[in-house]
Amino acid sequence: MEDSILIATKKILGLSNDYTVFDLDVMTHINAAFGTLNQLGFDPVVISGVDEKWSDLTVEEHVLSQIKTYIYLKVRSIFDPPATSFHLEAMKNQILELEWRLNVFREEALDDT
Repeated sequence: MEDSILIATKKILGLSNDYTVFDLDVMTHINAAFGTLNQLGFDPVVISGVDEKWSDLTVEEHVLSQIKTYIYLKVRSIFDPPATSFHLEAMKNQILELEWRLNVFREEALDDT
C-alpha cells in the first residue's frame, strides 16, 4: 500500500501519480480533513506534497485505518462528489460515524493517561 498521503489519496480518487494538475486541490481538501481531526483531538497534520507519509502519524494501526478512510471520504465528497443524492447521503453518514468513532477513541485514550 502506498505510504504517501497525497499519492494514496490521488489513487483512490482515480488520479494517476504523475497527473499533478489537481494536486493543490487534493492537498487543500486533505488538509481541511486533517484540520477537523485536529479539532477532534488528534495531532495536527499538514501536507505540502508527496513527502508526508501515513506512517508519520503516531496512532495505532486500527485507528490509522479509520483515519485513512475518513480522509478519503472527506476528500472525495468535496473533490468528486457522487452523482446521486443516495450515494452522497451514505457517504456523509459514514463520515459522521467515523468522526464519532475517532472522537470516542481519543476520549478513551485520554482516560487511559
